[in-house]
Amino acid sequence: MKFVHRRGGSPQLSLPLSNPGPSGLGLNQQSDIRLTILHHWLLIAHLPACLVMAAGRQPGSGLPSQPQFHPEGCPEGRPMGLGHEQGFGAPCLKCKEKCEGFELHFWRKICRNCKCGEEEHDILLSNEEDRKVGKLFEDTKYSTLIAKLKSDGIPMYKRNVMILTNPVAAKKNVSINTVTYEWAPPVQNQALARQYMQMLPKEKQPVAGSEGAQYRKKQLAKQLPAHDQDPSKCHELSPKEVKEMEQFVKKYKSEALGVGDVKLPREMNAQDSDRTCIPGGDRSTVASVGTMKDKSAEHRRTQYSCYCCKLSMKEGDPAIYAERAGYDKLWHPACFVCSTCNELLVDMIYFWKNGKLYCGRHYCDSEKPRCAGCDELIFSNEYTQAENQNWHLKHFCCFDCDNILAGEIYVMVSDKPVCKPCYVKNHAVVCQGCHNAIDPEVQRVTYNNFSWHASTECFLCSCCSKCLIGQKFMPVEGMVFCSVECKKMMY
Repeated sequence: MKFVHRRGGSPQLSLPLSNPGPSGLGLNQQSDIRLTILHHWLLIAHLPACLVMAAGRQPGSGLPSQPQFHPEGCPEGRPMGLGHEQGFGAPCLKCKEKCEGFELHFWRKICRNCKCGEEEHDILLSNEEDRKVGKLFEDTKYSTLIAKLKSDGIPMYKRNVMILTNPVAAKKNVSINTVTYEWAPPVQNQALARQYMQMLPKEKQPVAGSEGAQYRKKQLAKQLPAHDQDPSKCHELSPKEVKEMEQFVKKYKSEALGVGDVKLPREMNAQDSDRTCIPGGDRSTVASVGTMKDKSAEHRRTQYSCYCCKLSMKEGDPAIYAERAGYDKLWHPACFVCSTCNELLVDMIYFWKNGKLYCGRHYCDSEKPRCAGCDELIFSNEYTQAENQNWHLKHFCCFDCDNILAGEIYVMVSDKPVCKPCYVKNHAVVCQGCHNAIDPEVQRVTYNNFSWHASTECFLCSCCSKCLIGQKFMPVEGMVFCSVECKKMMY
């Protein structure tokens, strides 16, 4: 673990790991069963990858002091302003009945009950999401896609909703079959929009009430997090951090943000031809240019290829263009994806950088470090790096109890730091001998999914109680035997 100073500073604190313990205590030559005792920080099967002591604040180091966390979960009783009433009690689509209902953590962007994200819960967010995207488009060239409410002046996203009526025979008492798309590309030609939808994978078509609609909702939350553009959605930013964030948002709106444009390739060729001219050219020049244009257009008609998959495209199929990439590039509808997460760019909202498409989240990740605790971008000059992740100093906490980990022993569980007491209580493996949790700092013996304390009291023959450390043994359904005779006595 180390503290990082982003401007002109070197890491102030670093911490070496413990030395590993002995390994390879015994081997059964006949069955090739390997018995291994590993020190507490080594990875065995599904056990934690490491156990380390987090660096604490050193006297006179100049590092900020850690905040005090109160039982209610809110430092000094101040409201967090993260919209905690939103979606309260909504069921989790992933955990089902195991989750008591959505309750937003006071600074993490997860449910306090099941630890799943907001996007995993069945929360009605249509208006909230429209406000979020509306704010993203505010003060950009895409202001035509938003409308401001007279009541509060908040910009709202005017997403295009498409309702298609399937033709049915003229019969009495037959209901009209309609399909509603919760979003469709904003084009006047509905046939083109419908064709675009049909080129998307079925499970990603945003038909109301379908798997595709749920996919779109989830991607809106993942790709365009509100806390990447709105300081009021973040946890206790300083005035300096707020100002830096506002400048960052203004910069990416002007330099990277874009919305895909659905057109037929031949339409773009026609526009290119109309834009081609040579001021002051004589008749022969015009004729020559006309010939070149004809050849160029003919060449393009046979050279349509997707910028992503490089496969050819049909002239009559809709293609997506990205203005910031240049209109010489086009994508299949299903290929208009983020270059990092490979997910469809939700509502064709993209960020362009160095010849690549990004979703909002991964564009921001390419520009700023992101806190693994609160999921927010880090605008502070000082932050912590641990386990190949970045953390606000105040957010390097136990994932289970939220206690600050500075100066404490912690274990990584599924890439989340957990303090030693919580690990023993919630995650530690149970010894097959004494049936107690195995402390992460003691040596243990592991075979398949079974573990024992590496002691003369626990790793014993299940029949005669002979100590098996360093000896050959026979495993049978969680029990171990020193000999065939002992096994026969138990079975």
